[in-house]
Amino acid sequence: MPNELIWIVFAITNFAFFLLSYKLLGRLGIFLWIVLATILANIQVLVVVDLFTIEANLGNILYGTIFLGTDVLNEIYGKKEAKKAVFIGFAAMFISVIIMLLAIQFTPNPDDWAMPHLIEIFGFLPIVFLASMTAFIVSQLVDIYIFSKIKEKLPETKFLWLRNNGSTLISQLVDTLIFVPIAFATVFTAPIIFKLILSTYIIKLIVAILDTPVIYISKKIKPLEN
Repeated sequence: MPNELIWIVFAITNFAFFLLSYKLLGRLGIFLWIVLATILANIQVLVVVDLFTIEANLGNILYGTIFLGTDVLNEIYGKKEAKKAVFIGFAAMFISVIIMLLAIQFTPNPDDWAMPHLIEIFGFLPIVFLASMTAFIVSQLVDIYIFSKIKEKLPETKFLWLRNNGSTLISQLVDTLIFVPIAFATVFTAPIIFKLILSTYIIKLIVAILDTPVIYISKKIKPLEN
């Protein structure tokens, strides 16, 4: 199956589970989703794949749903709840990195097969964590700020697409410009890093556009918590 088709299925699956989490658990469901997405996206991002003739990090869809989640929280529950979700996601990633760094210090049994793979993934994770969390905090706060400012000027639901896309497109650019150079400075050459910045942002733009119907659906959903 070509990567492009898998990517489309992957995007639909992510959006569907996001909506299901919100429907079943409401605000808590979005908090849980952001925790899950923050951890998994930072593992997926280690993989570079070819999509639509460009090189891109694998975690862009899942990471994009974090911005979707904070935009939904900002729209429905307010800026304070959106900021709370950002710091919850940061704490979850921080704890995960510390626990896994300690876990890979154990000497495995001679018959163990998993430890080398964990070391390959989580031994590299502190660099990704530094890059990702710096980019995460800055870009998410930018996203929340811009979303709120647009909402103050254009509060009608018909402008929700502008609040969502306007805030996300700017904040995702900030995120990409911070994350890629820090995360991959010791892995790739400057030309490849530049290509990754460009391709990563293009994919993020596509994800931001694709999630527009999702935020409208989210606003119409009546969570079971209510």
